[in-house]
Amino acid sequence: MADNDDIRPSPESLLKLAQAEEAEAGKGKLKIFLGYAAGVGKTYAMLEEARQRMLEGREVVAGYVETHGRSETDALLEGLEIILPVMVDYQGVQLRELDIDGVLARRPQIVLVDELAHTNAPGSRHEKRCQDVEELLAAGIDVYTTVNVQHFESLNDIVAQITGVVVQETVPDSLLDQAAEIRLIDISPDDLLQRLREGKVYIPEKAARAMENFFRPGNLIALRELSLRRAASRVDDEMRAYMETRSIPGPWPAAERLLVCVSGSPSSEKLIRATRRLADELKAPWITVYVETPGSSRYVRENRERVWRDLRLAESLGAQVATVPGTSAPEAIVEYAVRHNVTKIVVGKPSRPRWREMLSTPVVDRIIRLSGVIDVVVVSFTPEELGQKQVKARPRRPLSLSGYLGSLMLVAGASAVCYGAKPFLQPTNMVMVYLLAVVLAAVRLGRKPAVLTAFLGVLAFDFFFIPPHLTFAVANTEYLITFAALFIVGVVISTLVSQTREGAEAVREREAQTASLYHLSRDLAAAVDAEGIMAAVIRNIEETLGAQLAVLLPEEERLVVAATSQGLSLDLKERAVADWAFRNGQEAGRGTETLGSADRLYLPLKTSASILGVLAVRLPADTAYKSDLTRRLLDAFASQAAVALERVQFSRQAQQAQILQARESFERALLNSVSHDLRSPLASITGILSSLRDDGGTLSDRSRRELLDTALEEAERLNRFVGNLLDMTRLEAGAVRPHGEPCDVQDLIGCALNASDRRLEGRRVDVSLPEGLPLVPLDMVLMTQVLVNLLDNAVKYSPPGSPITITAGVAARELTIEVADRGPGVPEEELRRIFGKFYRIPVPEGARGTGLGLSICKGIVEAHGGTIAAANRAGGGLRVMVTLPLADRGREGVNGP
Repeated sequence: MADNDDIRPSPESLLKLAQAEEAEAGKGKLKIFLGYAAGVGKTYAMLEEARQRMLEGREVVAGYVETHGRSETDALLEGLEIILPVMVDYQGVQLRELDIDGVLARRPQIVLVDELAHTNAPGSRHEKRCQDVEELLAAGIDVYTTVNVQHFESLNDIVAQITGVVVQETVPDSLLDQAAEIRLIDISPDDLLQRLREGKVYIPEKAARAMENFFRPGNLIALRELSLRRAASRVDDEMRAYMETRSIPGPWPAAERLLVCVSGSPSSEKLIRATRRLADELKAPWITVYVETPGSSRYVRENRERVWRDLRLAESLGAQVATVPGTSAPEAIVEYAVRHNVTKIVVGKPSRPRWREMLSTPVVDRIIRLSGVIDVVVVSFTPEELGQKQVKARPRRPLSLSGYLGSLMLVAGASAVCYGAKPFLQPTNMVMVYLLAVVLAAVRLGRKPAVLTAFLGVLAFDFFFIPPHLTFAVANTEYLITFAALFIVGVVISTLVSQTREGAEAVREREAQTASLYHLSRDLAAAVDAEGIMAAVIRNIEETLGAQLAVLLPEEERLVVAATSQGLSLDLKERAVADWAFRNGQEAGRGTETLGSADRLYLPLKTSASILGVLAVRLPADTAYKSDLTRRLLDAFASQAAVALERVQFSRQAQQAQILQARESFERALLNSVSHDLRSPLASITGILSSLRDDGGTLSDRSRRELLDTALEEAERLNRFVGNLLDMTRLEAGAVRPHGEPCDVQDLIGCALNASDRRLEGRRVDVSLPEGLPLVPLDMVLMTQVLVNLLDNAVKYSPPGSPITITAGVAARELTIEVADRGPGVPEEELRRIFGKFYRIPVPEGARGTGLGLSICKGIVEAHGGTIAAANRAGGGLRVMVTLPLADRGREGVNGP
């Protein structure tokens, strides 16, 4: 038993397997035909397997297949259903592209999509064909595709180093990771070169050029090794996953976590790719970090597009991306690494000249010194990359003379002050005046003008105040120490002041971000419905970014514009982009790689549970779409808006649940009441009939009559109850429409008394009617039922033998009929509730009712355009007043004669 427990899969491995299966549920499966160069037979192998799947009964269509005019490949296409490509016009040239909408509409089981790394023509939905494939997979369609190993992003720089050719069309390695199956298509380099010579790969002229460049034997051997290694790595991953989920014993490596630092330089791309490869080898997650220091805030603004591109590249390769603020890059990197359990930090090899390293310690050395137990991996660069880095790393600003002229003016002013104070100050004390000028230059003009101020201050101090005067010669060499101290202190002060100012500027930027997020959070917390949330989001984003935006929410399986900035509208094309972002849960539009030709950026409002809508944003400047700061703010705004909308949705669902629960409780109470009120008379009637049937002549005639009278009374009670239920149902359904005819009030009361004759036995009914009552337009039958119910209620809730009073009168062109009794009355707090359905106050012993009578009265009276109310009588008892209009005043539902 112990042995069985030892090999049982761990909960963590089972959870990991379940999460992977859940993530893949509903998605299509990707099969990649991998080769190391064009001409190895990837497309041919894909078509052969497609035909095999057709023979097995699978539904296969060719979405996009490039045969390059090879007859044997064209032959394999025969019999396959082909979805015609979309023709895209680009600079007067018609380009063939995959018709992704046609494939989605057709929804086959398997679609063939050749050339995974292809870049789509401008104006297409996605920038790259691999994104088309991802959308097809998300729709649940299996995809067969082809690609060469040199097109994977993490191998881009290695391929360039081997072949001398930088491959421009790349695909993220995450596609290779999520592929359900990889089939390696391999032939020897000699066979491939022979195919090239025979014209089976390129036309002869192009083949000759290819053999001289890319298709050299050494290149092909190296590329073949790369493809074999990548395929073997995938097999190793599958083997490890199998062993782990089944707890097969084996040597498992300790958990690794990598961190790579980027700075926006061209060499950052190589660092990112190298880290991706290292993470693949170690089977470890990895993080890409950019440190935003106060001194680099200006650099970030100048290179925001490059930083943004580096971070997006890392994200596409599967990295977790983070931007970390800090005063020192090495300290921030090591602190972040320690906090996130990083085991290896990947950095670039220093490229500065040796003399500069002597002046300031390289970042790499400082990271190594601070890293402690964390390993530091240093990646080297080629001379070409270093040259590119030196040329492109920091684009220079145009030279501004105003700051330097200000430096000159400050030195001149300091010299004038010192000259005026010369009789009172020693030369060494004049140094303070020049240091004051350096501080002013650092605060007002910047770092470089402040350094120039320090340098000019040294020269002016020597020229005007150190003997011999008006010359740069120095008689006393001790002043050289003063000069050096003045310059060094001036440089240090200017550097510190400049860093403080830049740090304050960075703090102000972060404070503005924090404030904007706080204001949005406060407004969202105060919003109680979706309209308030959308108004808060629009107002805050407009104030923070100066943008225009719209919020689109789903309604009946389509997106509708629920709120928008003033003057902003969305045409059909923009709505289609928003719909794509909503259906796929990914950002799209301006500044992204999906439908980038759109005029606006579309961010899905999604939470961990669902996608609630789309936020459409139009920023004031094109550069803002690539700004890391702006995108982080927009992502935060979208996340907060989604959470707020989800909160309102959950609140609405909770209210509906409470209403449903109350309704279920009410229905249970109603069922209990109805079942009791139905069962009681039925039980009495059944018992009486059984007694009469089983009577053997023992009952007298009087006893039989009493039993029959009781049965009749219970049957009438049951009839009234069922009638009340039916009347209440008709009233709620709006099926009761009174037919108004001029009626005499005296006749109305008489009909009601006649109908209640049996219930009123032993009661005195006092009727008081003034003379000259006019005819009143009403439905005689319905109003008779109202009075009958009121009389029945008075009998039920008043002592036997007590009188009942009926009065009528006219005032303000309204007829009032009042029915009063001398019962106990109704508590004041209950008076407004007695007209509710199934509401009953405690009844005297022997009194029974359904709680529907007064509710039916209220419905009939209101259908006549009147009102009904109740009040307690002085001296005890209840009076119910019915008020009806004397003439038709536009009452809804009352038809004239």
